[in-house]
Amino acid sequence: MPVTPVLTRRWNTPESWTIETYRRLDGYVALRTALAGDPDDLIKLIKDSGLRGRGGAGFPTGMKWGFIPQGDGKPHYLVINADEGEPGTCKDAPLMKADPHSLVEGIIIAAYAVRANRAFIYLRGELIHAGRRLRAAVAEAYAAGYLGRDILGSGFDLDLVVHSGAGAYICGEETALLDSLEGRRGQPRLRPPFPATHGLYASPTVVNNVETIATVPYIVNYGVDWFRTMGRERAPGPKIFSLSGHVTRPGQYEVPMGTTLRELLELAGGVRGGRALKAWTPGGSSTPMLTAEHLDAPLDFEGMQEAGSLLGTAALMIMDETTDMLRVVRRLTQFYAHESCGKCTPCREGTSWMVKILSRLERGQGDASDVDTLVDACDNIFGRAFCALADGATSPIVSGIKYFRDEFIPVSAVTSKPDPTPGGDAAGNGAPAPTPGAYAGAH
Repeated sequence: MPVTPVLTRRWNTPESWTIETYRRLDGYVALRTALAGDPDDLIKLIKDSGLRGRGGAGFPTGMKWGFIPQGDGKPHYLVINADEGEPGTCKDAPLMKADPHSLVEGIIIAAYAVRANRAFIYLRGELIHAGRRLRAAVAEAYAAGYLGRDILGSGFDLDLVVHSGAGAYICGEETALLDSLEGRRGQPRLRPPFPATHGLYASPTVVNNVETIATVPYIVNYGVDWFRTMGRERAPGPKIFSLSGHVTRPGQYEVPMGTTLRELLELAGGVRGGRALKAWTPGGSSTPMLTAEHLDAPLDFEGMQEAGSLLGTAALMIMDETTDMLRVVRRLTQFYAHESCGKCTPCREGTSWMVKILSRLERGQGDASDVDTLVDACDNIFGRAFCALADGATSPIVSGIKYFRDEFIPVSAVTSKPDPTPGGDAAGNGAPAPTPGAYAGAH
């Protein structure tokens, strides 16, 4: 299938992270074009392009920018969510390492559009090398006059700060991120009010993902019509997909939105060892798993919803026929139990008890009724918490039971009797303590 690198086109260039390489390959051309125009025209351009958020929700970017009230006398802020913590997701980290100036240029253009004079990159603390590259790129941009006072003689001022978080998955949620950025414990806020009017420091704030903002300079340079030649009508443009797990050539693949997993697997050399595909996630572990029946479903927001899942962060974790689905679900549930901030009772208590039940089933000591208990617990957790972490925690369980229910029922269930309490006694004895599951990278 044809692949046209856009966001990844500089990645293999020697010293791609330097300002010299970036400017040699059309870098900061879009910035001059943007600063010569009106901010409202920029917002309209992004709206017309159909660019949608690449961080998971897929909200129209131009519409989000348009929500920022103008002439309100308050400072406006732009915050970049670089807290890439969603299991299986590893697209933003290589982008920031290989081409940090594309993000910096996108930030300056976006800040100009929403009239923000201060911007922040909230970076996942573990991304040490990405942080070094970003800070070096910001310093280069200041030295070149792209940041600071009176940028390129336009009269527009912008300061950009790279802030490293402390490694909490919950800080990938935008309001928890804002609380953390303000120096408080990262916990989700009750909404409304929304960040567009009461965000960072109770002021109008735009929060966008790294990949979303890095796409902006290309739209400014090449236009709406060019951008819409890729992808589908309701989800245009290119997209970076992260393939991991049981795949021959794992890595980042940039293809048009709407590409199918079948096509991506062809690029990646197929399932490892020539085995059959058993299950996969379209957008990280917080999106419902799919099976080989969905190989030809379009990988975009609407296509995944029709298939019964979500595009999320486009992190495709591939699982072959040898995979123990009960073990996968138990490990993912442990991750969510560990990463729950504890603010909401359904999430704090529910995830912990679901780990105990899953652990007991994995040891072959459970009962068939435990599977129904898990489904019932997920039903009581979903939609009853401040943020989407609780909803995401139910996804592996509900989808795993939907497609692989037989693997959750122990062979001994016919003759065994269930323990009086899930996972042992009230102190949790008899069940392993929740520990973080393996993860590959962001929200």
